[in-house]
Amino acid sequence: MNRENTVVNDVIKLISNELKDLYPPGEIRGITELIFEHLLGYSKTDILINNNTKISNSLLFQTEEIIKQLKTCKPIQYIIGNAWFYDLKIEVSPDVLIPRQETEELVRWIIDEAGPGPLKILDIGTGSGCIAIALSVNLPDSKVTASDISEKAISLAARNAGRCATDIEFITEDIFIPDIIVKSGKYDILVSNPPYITESEKLLTDKNVLLYEPMSALFVPDHNAIVYYEAITMLAREILYPGGRLFFEINENKYEAVEQILKRNMFSNIKLRKDINGKYRMIRAAYREQGKL
Repeated sequence: MNRENTVVNDVIKLISNELKDLYPPGEIRGITELIFEHLLGYSKTDILINNNTKISNSLLFQTEEIIKQLKTCKPIQYIIGNAWFYDLKIEVSPDVLIPRQETEELVRWIIDEAGPGPLKILDIGTGSGCIAIALSVNLPDSKVTASDISEKAISLAARNAGRCATDIEFITEDIFIPDIIVKSGKYDILVSNPPYITESEKLLTDKNVLLYEPMSALFVPDHNAIVYYEAITMLAREILYPGGRLFFEINENKYEAVEQILKRNMFSNIKLRKDINGKYRMIRAAYREQGKL
C-alpha cells in the first residue's frame, strides 16, 4: 500500500484482508462501518460517497492499531469505547456487557405495551444503562430507576444517562439483598436481563465474549441456572403494583423453567416472544392482572 496516496477504499480493503480469517464478511462490514464512524464521523452513505477521499497517515496508523486489537478478538465496541443501542450511542467498557440486538427487541416490546401516561420503571442489572436509558428517552413522562451490584457499571451507566440527557435514578445493590430497592416504592414495570448462560454453554460462546466481557454478568452454574429469575420474581411480588408487568430476557433453553417460576408467584397473562432468529429470548407477565397498567 502506498501510504502517501491511501484513500478510503484502500482502508476498506486493508480491514477486509487483515480480518478475513477471523470474522465473517457481514461482521467485517459492520466493524468497518464502526471504524469509519469512530475515526471520521462517517455514516454508511459517507463511506460510499468518499470512497476515493485521501486518508492521512495518522488515520491509517489508528486503523492499523485497531486491527491489531481486533486480531486478539477484542470486540470493536470495547476498542472504540461505545456501541449503538436503540439509536443511542452508549459508552461501554469491559466492566459491562456490550448491548445486543435481542435486548433492543425487549425494549421495543416494553415501549409498545407501555401505553400513555407516566410510569415507574425499574431496570435490574443495568450494566451500561442501555435498557433504562432507551426506556427513559422513549417514555419521557416515566420515572426510571436502574440498579446494579457493580459500582463501576453504575458509574458508567450514569455517564451514559448524562450523555443522553435523561434523568435516571441509580442504585448500587445486590439483587439478593435488595433493601434499598424494596424501600424505593412501587413500580409499574420491572425489567431485567440477568446472567443466564450456563457454564456448560461456554463451549458455544464466542471467544471474544469469553476473553473480554464480564463473566459475572453472563454465566450461571448449571445446577442453579435460574437463580436470578427466582430472586427477581420474588422481589417483583413486593414492589410491583397489582397489574404491573415483569419483563425478562431469557436463555432460549430455560423459558419453560422461567414460565413456571412466574406462575408459582401469582403472575399471569404470561407471554413468550421469539427474537429475530426465531428463539424464545423474552418473556412478559403481569402481577395479579388488574391495576395501573
